Amino acid sequence: MSFQDRYTLAYKTYPYEKSPDQDLPAPVRHPVVIVGGGPIGMALALDLGLKGVGVLVLDDHEGIGMGSRAVCYAKRPLEILDRLGCAAPMVDKGVVWNIGKVFHKDDQIYEFNLLPEEGHKFPAFINLQQPYFEMDILNRVHELQAGGVPLQVRGKNRVDAVEDKGDHVLVTVMTPDGPYQVEAEYLVACDGANSAVRAMLGMDFTGEVFKDSFLIADVRMKADFPTERWFWFDPPSGSGDSQLLHKQPDDVWRIDFQIGWGADRAEELKEENVRRRVAQMIGEDVEFDLVWSSIYTFQCKRMTEFHRGRVIFAGDAAHQVSPFGARGANSGVQDTDNLAWKLKLILDGTAPAEPLLKSYDAERIHGADENIRNSTRATDFITPKSEVSKIFRDAVLALAAKHDFARPLVNSGRLSVPCTYDGSPLNTPDALKGGPDRTRPGSPCPDVPLDGSYLLERLGDARGARFQILAIDAEVPERFAAHGLECGVIRLSAAGNEMLRERYLGAAKGAVYLIRPDQHVAARWAGWDEAAAAALGRAIGKEG
Repeated sequence: MSFQDRYTLAYKTYPYEKSPDQDLPAPVRHPVVIVGGGPIGMALALDLGLKGVGVLVLDDHEGIGMGSRAVCYAKRPLEILDRLGCAAPMVDKGVVWNIGKVFHKDDQIYEFNLLPEEGHKFPAFINLQQPYFEMDILNRVHELQAGGVPLQVRGKNRVDAVEDKGDHVLVTVMTPDGPYQVEAEYLVACDGANSAVRAMLGMDFTGEVFKDSFLIADVRMKADFPTERWFWFDPPSGSGDSQLLHKQPDDVWRIDFQIGWGADRAEELKEENVRRRVAQMIGEDVEFDLVWSSIYTFQCKRMTEFHRGRVIFAGDAAHQVSPFGARGANSGVQDTDNLAWKLKLILDGTAPAEPLLKSYDAERIHGADENIRNSTRATDFITPKSEVSKIFRDAVLALAAKHDFARPLVNSGRLSVPCTYDGSPLNTPDALKGGPDRTRPGSPCPDVPLDGSYLLERLGDARGARFQILAIDAEVPERFAAHGLECGVIRLSAAGNEMLRERYLGAAKGAVYLIRPDQHVAARWAGWDEAAAAALGRAIGKEG
């Protein structure tokens, strides 16, 4: 099937088949039921499946959906997906970029490098149309299924009712052969911004809808633009109040046009009008094919709680942000990374349910608030809400062209960075004097090149829910186990590896880190400390 077809219709990658569950007299119980077979639901299913958790995905479609939609995937989600075994084909197909440029009218104001330091396996970003992203995850799901992993995906299985029964969730499902029911130890709603599960439970978003509209056009053309993110304020073409240009694979380019709140959406989406805007921007003499178009509105909203009882929310079902900054799918993948290991420990009986689920709320609400804050600031700068705001914005743009001090004030969308869980109840207070701030408790581990590999590959055991002890120029026991968990032990020396020293030791001579299964730092010390057992207990929701 051609890529053009992938834009225009959903194709059957998990076609409906009648399940044996449908003919049984009593509902079958599954450890985890995921509602929604999009990229976030599938990423969670993949992570849980690798951890040995039985998963059932229910989706009301039969395959990958329409349109390119999300296109920018950041380094941290790629690191997560690498641990799950599906990042390599994404990077191979995707357009890699680190550089962004900002323009005001005809003038380039400045450029920035999102990954100025070396020593990372993955780039700052890749651009890749969402159908490819979904297919790479689904291919990995199929690979696990073929290997006997208990991971089921059922297309044309629409969830019509959800009832939390206290010790399980009862799910009513509609299929072409009629309704049936299943039970779930836990149900995770990954069913998008218009989540049916959220509506069934009477839960809603809090936040803001911004009064502006943006037209997306994906066009196929041969062009000399470099593989960079280009953003214009007051573009000289006059085809929108702002414009954003990204290169994608297959000679497809994503263009965003700011068209204003009062725009007639039906009129703007007519092909001749979309083509007119594109031609204004790229030149009347440039040939192009219009592949896909859509209109969106900025929304910055989230649920007040990301779980209620045994029902949990992730991705757009839990939070929404404006597309500028590439925080939607990227934050959704980080939701699943945070949740999967916690569900594994809960289902195994190793960790208490409520503290860990509350920590999911605390940590991922912290991440959502960070995304919403950055998205709101970008929206306010891109679309000033008053004449005074516009005067300030234009003054900043004028100054930024000549003066470095003004450039940090320009906001064309602060791009997605990994979330540090400061204040998490799972953290142990920092005990590494002189340690780098970037690896304080709650931080995601930065990558470092090692001999023939990378640190995150060494910390990347996707099986089970394994904590790791990382010892750098420090003596630690041969093995460490507590609270029913056996931790991996990794010993390294910073001699001759300045990146390891800079990122993990700082001014300290040695360090011992307790690393969570999602590669976030739970605790750190200057040397081996008997408090490690208490720190591990705290990190799984038990009293330290």
